[in-house]
Amino acid sequence: MRIEAYNQVTQIYNTSRAAMSKNADSVKKRDEVQISRTGHDYQVAKQAVSEAPDIREDRVIQVRKRMASGNYKVDNGDFAAKLLEKYQAYC
Repeated sequence: MRIEAYNQVTQIYNTSRAAMSKNADSVKKRDEVQISRTGHDYQVAKQAVSEAPDIREDRVIQVRKRMASGNYKVDNGDFAAKLLEKYQAYC
């Protein structure tokens, strides 16, 4: 191995590194983020859902009134079908 060759490679490497450093300093770029229309629509929908109440008070009041007056009837077949549907969705 020749030491002179190593010194030449080192000099070339240091010179190119200095040039790259100068170019990097003179051109300062900023990172940018662009959100697609679909992504924006998703964020709007997500925010609307998070702001919506978990309990629909108007429906609760309506059912309570019907239960209190004795007019609230539940079909056992419909209830069982819904129960099985929910059970199968979780399994």
